Amino acid sequence: MFDLPTITIKDEQNYRRFHNFLIKNGFIMQQYSVYSKLVLNRTQADSIKRILRSKVPEKGLVQCFDLTEKQYANIEYMAGVGQSKILSNDKRWVEV
Repeated sequence: MFDLPTITIKDEQNYRRFHNFLIKNGFIMQQYSVYSKLVLNRTQADSIKRILRSKVPEKGLVQCFDLTEKQYANIEYMAGVGQSKILSNDKRWVEV
């Protein structure tokens, strides 16, 4: 998981560089700024963490944690039902 600033042009460049690093190294997006990667064993996980540490931008926060395959399989995905209300008056239609 990561939270990187995008205030300055340099921040945006660092964000893109880190994001591209994740994609090129086999990470998949679970949610915005939350990526995962399947590894075979603890040695490989430690190696990836070491590489990640070297790629973390100076500003921002990157958090990394391990889940076993069993824990990952037990993730429960919940999504609410989208609601749409149409408000109207004589001048225009607004969809919320």
